[in-house]
Amino acid sequence: MDSSMKSFNPNKHLKEQFVSNLTGSSMLELFVLSAIFPMLILLRHIIGICTIDHVTDDTSSNKKDTTTVASRNRRGYISTIIVDFLSIILPITLFCTVLADWTYINGVLCMVVLLFFAASQRHGSCWDQKEGVHSLSTYVSSYRVSMMLITCICILAVDFKIFPRRYAKTETYGTSLMDIGVGAFVFANSFVSRQARGVSTMGLRSALSSTSPLLVLGFARLVTTTGVDYQVHVGEYGVHWNFFFTLAGVAVLTSIINVSPKYCGLVGSLVLIGYQVWLMNGLNSYLLSAERGTDTISQNKEGIYSIFGYWGLHLIGVWLGNNVLFRKNANGSARKQIWILVIFFWCLTLILDRFVERPSRRMCNVTYITLILATNLQMLGVITLSDYIPGGKLSLLEQAINRNLLAFFIVANLLTGLVNLSVNTLFVSPLTALIILIAYGFTVCAAAAFADYKGIKLKFW
Repeated sequence: MDSSMKSFNPNKHLKEQFVSNLTGSSMLELFVLSAIFPMLILLRHIIGICTIDHVTDDTSSNKKDTTTVASRNRRGYISTIIVDFLSIILPITLFCTVLADWTYINGVLCMVVLLFFAASQRHGSCWDQKEGVHSLSTYVSSYRVSMMLITCICILAVDFKIFPRRYAKTETYGTSLMDIGVGAFVFANSFVSRQARGVSTMGLRSALSSTSPLLVLGFARLVTTTGVDYQVHVGEYGVHWNFFFTLAGVAVLTSIINVSPKYCGLVGSLVLIGYQVWLMNGLNSYLLSAERGTDTISQNKEGIYSIFGYWGLHLIGVWLGNNVLFRKNANGSARKQIWILVIFFWCLTLILDRFVERPSRRMCNVTYITLILATNLQMLGVITLSDYIPGGKLSLLEQAINRNLLAFFIVANLLTGLVNLSVNTLFVSPLTALIILIAYGFTVCAAAAFADYKGIKLKFW
């Protein structure tokens, strides 16, 4: 029997080669992309002022009207979600695929449109001035959702030729849109973590219990990818390691070494400096080498050693969250602090890139960490500018995704796997690829909206 008939994924090796040996794009392009995506969120907030206003708490004294009101609310909810999808998800998908060659023009156009709407709506009658100042929690929620949306769109888009190779993960050194994903996830979680809020951290036993769902997800991914012969780029994390194991490892390490939020910035910096010295004294050559032993550490060297970098990132994220978000009277000066940090980390990234070592997601070196901090704080910083434009609260889709952030990511991963096993992604036409990506984006958003409408909230850790 032909060996290809025995596999669920006969083009596995071709797909692995398709995402291998890539060098990424420029930092300037990454800077522009980090501004475009949150600007789309702001544009949706502006457009939403005078459109659909869904009210979930409508009541009626007349029992006969109850069904009518519920039906009206359901229609309003669905309509609003569709508007959110068309104004947020669809543009992100287009900017990452068919419009990717015009990134800089896209950035300028988004800025012009944003300024135009801001100016016109500010002089209109539909902007309530009381809504001009938003809370830090609203900023952070919008940032976390935008980060998650970009990640979920890219994890499937990367398997199609319509997705630029410069946006896919780099092999060794370099910067790309997809390189930001795992670092952004670690930072976004640390920024609003219990530790950042000053809540006492858990002991090792509690931490293991709390992270057990992540370990289950990690082993489930390992078993399923092996079982269906799914493509896995070994140079990303290693033979058996994956994203969920990294999150669990950082959580366990944080619980073992309990650091006060006040000192997390210092300890995180020392961890990163020490890890970078180790890298430059031979560890980087070992991690980038294709040679692997038979032991577990050697088989998964990238995933295991990079935990030190991600832990340093987590600690700095905790310190930043504690000092920017959760200190007294934080609202007043938060925006200014965030933009100062954006400028600082971008400058530091350029200096480290020039004089120390280029960014490497694979090793999670110090330059990669500062790049993650720069791009993520920039996205948050752009969203804080909503105080200067007319806009309401979070869009309905943002609220729905924010309610089940990790569950949204898991559904996206499952659908990505399903599409890859059902469709020969390497050989479909650009139009077919775009239709699949739009349908995929709509499906994951519909799942999040359904859970939100039904009041379902899944807690993983």
